[in-house]
Amino acid sequence: MRHGEETNDRPDLTSRVFSMKLNALLKDLLPNGNDDILRNGREIFFQGFNWESHKQQSWWNRLKDKVSELSAWGFTSMWLPPAFDSLAPQGYLPRDLYSLNTAYGSEGELRNLLQAMHRRNLWAMADVVINHRIGSCQGIGGLYNRYDGMPMPWDEHAVTCDTGGLGNPSTGAIFEGVPNIDHTQEFVRNDLKNWMNWLRNNLGFSDFRFDFAKGYSARFVMEYIQASWPKLSIGEYWDDCSYVGPDYALDYNQDAHRQRTVNWIDGCGGLSCAFDFTTKAILQEAVRKREWWRLRDAQGRPPGVLGMWPSRAVTFVDNHDTGSTQAQWPFPSDHVVQGYAYILTHPGQPCVFYDHVYEWGEGLRDAILNMISIRKWQGVHSRSKVEILEANSSVYAAMIDNKVCMKLGEGDWCPCWDDWQLATSGQSYAIWQKPKQLLTA
Repeated sequence: MRHGEETNDRPDLTSRVFSMKLNALLKDLLPNGNDDILRNGREIFFQGFNWESHKQQSWWNRLKDKVSELSAWGFTSMWLPPAFDSLAPQGYLPRDLYSLNTAYGSEGELRNLLQAMHRRNLWAMADVVINHRIGSCQGIGGLYNRYDGMPMPWDEHAVTCDTGGLGNPSTGAIFEGVPNIDHTQEFVRNDLKNWMNWLRNNLGFSDFRFDFAKGYSARFVMEYIQASWPKLSIGEYWDDCSYVGPDYALDYNQDAHRQRTVNWIDGCGGLSCAFDFTTKAILQEAVRKREWWRLRDAQGRPPGVLGMWPSRAVTFVDNHDTGSTQAQWPFPSDHVVQGYAYILTHPGQPCVFYDHVYEWGEGLRDAILNMISIRKWQGVHSRSKVEILEANSSVYAAMIDNKVCMKLGEGDWCPCWDDWQLATSGQSYAIWQKPKQLLTA
């Protein structure tokens, strides 16, 4: 990301003077080379697990066997499950962050996987779970809020006072039932910075995904990024949408919802992307009810974070929480392919879920891979220009960079100008592209 060149991508949230100061500051902070990743925005992420993956024998070895094909299919980064000791086998109740023998496999198997990914130029994304931590022994109040006998041997002052510790109040939302880490403590931040540098330089992780990112102030995320410089970071800022009426219907206007995500990105100094939960909410409601008008906001833009700050929006259909066996907020199962037709043709940086490639059948997998091929062949990226041509009760249609046209819905629509060619189609979706010779003429 070359910030002086990205003014059209950044939302108009503050005064022009503040934006210029922020851009100048970030240009000084970013190391050479890393800015190109966000500026070019050509990443396609693969989530390499679901909620049940820990039950499989040596998950790390299973993923290692898939590295070559994932790279060949066009994925650029694989998000791995939490790779460290945890009370829960899925990895989201961490204890000893330096212990790598987990339900997913041994330390040696993990290192072999990371080396295989490096050889195939497939970046490894670490799931950084640092909002909370389970102690090794009981402390004040009889809670497990001490960390004796393990690396980072903190006492109760490392735990927020509102979750049973002797630290300061939390700077974000509370993750109930467990000790929440007090990021205002300098010794805590120093230990976490050392650990993140170990992830980068010893293990070979390239990217970070910050779990439960609304649990602590975004300014700490910025500090951690500046201390370890991952190639790319993504925050899980999962917030509640707005619902209306007695039937609790999703409100058409989700501007406040996406604004909170954008504010979080701003709080990180723009150094991190964020999962675009706003787009997921609106997209799955649109396909479920065939309310395609939802996919255009009042200003004529895409209604999610990708309509405000596309280079920082990571779009997705489902993940291990919303889908899989947890199914906390699943995309309608008979419309998943339409979801991918949207996120793989639009700006933002898409993330594809493991289940949809390896567990939902060859038909869906082949459709996804075909869409990835179209995206890469036509050079669609996170800051591509999208022009919404129709968004009504029967069809949604959009043109991206004058290279790709797509539609969702049963409405009779196709691009009737220029020499468009149908690239792929299926139930309630179609994608057209320009012949390559026309693009270069």
